[in-house]
Amino acid sequence: MTVTWATYEADYFDYSGPMVPGAVVLDHEIAPRSGWSAVVSAGTVLTLVDVGGNQSGDCLIYAAADTTERYSVPDTLVAQRNAYLVEGSVLMSNEGRPLMTIVGNEVERQDTIGGACSKESNTLRYGHHTRFHHACRENFLLEGARHGLGARDLVSNINWFMNVPVEADGTLGIVDGMSAPGKRVALRAERDVLVVISNCPQVNNPCNDFNPTPLRVIVTDPSASVSETDRR
Repeated sequence: MTVTWATYEADYFDYSGPMVPGAVVLDHEIAPRSGWSAVVSAGTVLTLVDVGGNQSGDCLIYAAADTTERYSVPDTLVAQRNAYLVEGSVLMSNEGRPLMTIVGNEVERQDTIGGACSKESNTLRYGHHTRFHHACRENFLLEGARHGLGARDLVSNINWFMNVPVEADGTLGIVDGMSAPGKRVALRAERDVLVVISNCPQVNNPCNDFNPTPLRVIVTDPSASVSETDRR
């Protein structure tokens, strides 16, 4: 039997749905290798779906009212006393204030220490023949420009669904993911935040199973009534 892309999608993709019920404010598919950004209002919940499984979603978060306040890896890890992000983790800003809270998580742990791929890091890690490969840094710059952000505004990021184990000697690895089609993570906005996601284009290591696939982002408002359409 000839396997077409449509057949592959039907058999292996799982678009799932929101983890927290409520009126659907936004529902968007992030194409493989592409970026996405939007302001997520306080109190609403963003669900990110790993549609094809083992697809890394690199993420930056900014305070919508003042983007000089943004997600901080060290502040978050110190506050959580954990090298990984799990359900209940509060994502802290560089001002020590909550931006979002993980209210649902269907994988064992989420990474925030592996960083984002760039053309420069691809060249160093995988050889000069990869210097023309698109990377998350470029997605961040393209999406950030829509909101007046530039290279100076890029900071260390979260890698949703990426598996970066910390070994006993402190070294890091990028290995096969623990996710699967339809697995989700849900984040409640503690204030109005600008969320930027790069659907990672990386094809040189296992973080995307060497085959980038879509992500789905759904924003729900738990305080609003759910329409009959949303229930279906």
